[in-house]
Amino acid sequence: QVQLVESGGGSVQAGGSLRLSCAGSGYPETPNCMAWFRQAPGKEREEVAIIDSDGSTSYADSVKGRFTISKDNAKNTLYLEMNSLKPEDTAMYYCAAEWAGISTLCMVTIQALGASALDAWGQGTLVTVSS
Repeated sequence: QVQLVESGGGSVQAGGSLRLSCAGSGYPETPNCMAWFRQAPGKEREEVAIIDSDGSTSYADSVKGRFTISKDNAKNTLYLEMNSLKPEDTAMYYCAAEWAGISTLCMVTIQALGASALDAWGQGTLVTVSS
């Protein structure tokens, strides 16, 4: 059974930093892509960052230059380094994994289909940024 467990959320002031982690286990196959999504109250879940098996990354325009996605394959852990945080970054942050699709297309598939393209999700970790 796949398990994704996020940690590292918390409350910070605007301009601060946080590092989220996501420990994964039980994958039926090695994920093609891993991703971070977020969902603010009253809003849809939105893509934040994606990393594929080769280490290529993509980011939402709203976080480019401030957030960095990375992974440690040996530890089966995904990270999201968040700097220069803004109040609008306040949300529940979820990590997710995709393994059922075509590996070379996972990033464009997630960008096109959003949350429905992912095969497993964590329970989320809350990030609150105050002004």
